[in-house]
Amino acid sequence: MSGESRRKAYRTESVTVTFEAGRCLHAAECVGGLPEVFDPARRPWIQPERASAERVAEVVRRCPSGALQYEPAEGAGSP
Repeated sequence: MSGESRRKAYRTESVTVTFEAGRCLHAAECVGGLPEVFDPARRPWIQPERASAERVAEVVRRCPSGALQYEPAEGAGSP
């Protein structure tokens, strides 16, 4: 499986955000759209608990490469 990136998950009670670094185009849609959640200077750089699941999902959907994905937590409904 060479060339395949590992997908990292960031979970809250209401949403899980995943990130695949190898797919990222660095368009910064996430950082510009929700800097309190997506901050490359912080560790971990994705902190989905800092905004509502709906806002997180809205910004993740703007990711042009698909490096960012989200899934509502089971029973949380669709953001």
